[in-house]
Amino acid sequence: MRRTSLLAVPVAFLLALIPGTASAYPNPGTVTGATTIHDPTMIRTSAGRYLLYGTGGGLGYRTSTDRIAFTAGGDAFSAKPGWWSSYATEAWAPDISYQGGKYLMYYAVSTFGSNKSAIGLATSGTGLPGSWSDQGTVYTSTTASDYNAIDPNLFVDGDGKWWLSFGSWWTGLKMIQLNPSTRKQLSTNTTRYSIASRPTGTKAVEAPYIVKRNGYYYLFASYDTCCAGTSSTYKVKVGRATSVTGPYVDKNGVSMTNNGGTPVLESHGRYIGPGGQSIMNDSDGDLIVYHYYDGNDNGTPKLGINLLNWSTGWPVAY
Repeated sequence: MRRTSLLAVPVAFLLALIPGTASAYPNPGTVTGATTIHDPTMIRTSAGRYLLYGTGGGLGYRTSTDRIAFTAGGDAFSAKPGWWSSYATEAWAPDISYQGGKYLMYYAVSTFGSNKSAIGLATSGTGLPGSWSDQGTVYTSTTASDYNAIDPNLFVDGDGKWWLSFGSWWTGLKMIQLNPSTRKQLSTNTTRYSIASRPTGTKAVEAPYIVKRNGYYYLFASYDTCCAGTSSTYKVKVGRATSVTGPYVDKNGVSMTNNGGTPVLESHGRYIGPGGQSIMNDSDGDLIVYHYYDGNDNGTPKLGINLLNWSTGWPVAY
């Protein structure tokens, strides 16, 4: 989102702190062009170009030079890896990052509502479509599992340790430790940590994303129902912890493994079911990048981008 007025930012931010007001959640920043997307993940190259990937096919691609006008290109994978066919025919919920001189993209291969799923990994020297090299599966789940191996997110801590969070429904969000050399699970730590769940009522929590700010680890997640157009009830919530593996608690001290979570984005006006979020640090601050369903366009899934303000110790979108 680009700032259009110096006065608009503090007013929107102050309104966002007032629960229940009509303006409690901001509208997405202006984006144009190829903005139809699900589960977006975005990175800025050293040359200043934004690379964005999302759910569908061989992982759909969008690009921009100004974070406003986006154009479409070929999928990340021009030819789908053969192992995908054991799980599905398309890939979901990518997570792009730049580590050790390479672009990495973790992603999921599954079908809707099933936990026969796999998390895959691809690497690239440029991050551009067609340049991605398949590195095979990283983690899987079966119909006998109590978790779902989708929606991966890589977090690299300041001590050099790598962690992969993932999960959807079932018993909630999980985390494993990775080996930075293989980029897959660390053989000396095979623990599968639980970091968020909804033990009562709906099991609907997915799409974890972790960042560290001001001494705390923050876990963002999507709650409730995705992918139902204008009937979607998706929303983004957050909790924080002093350890990467948790426990994560919300602003009221409620654990995220017990239905906790402080709202960050919810439906308002034409902007329905925001979620599938990722967090990106840019030159003007942290961004939350997500999709929503446009109530003025037959529920078409579209790209949303907002800045985050951390001054209260909790992320507030504006």
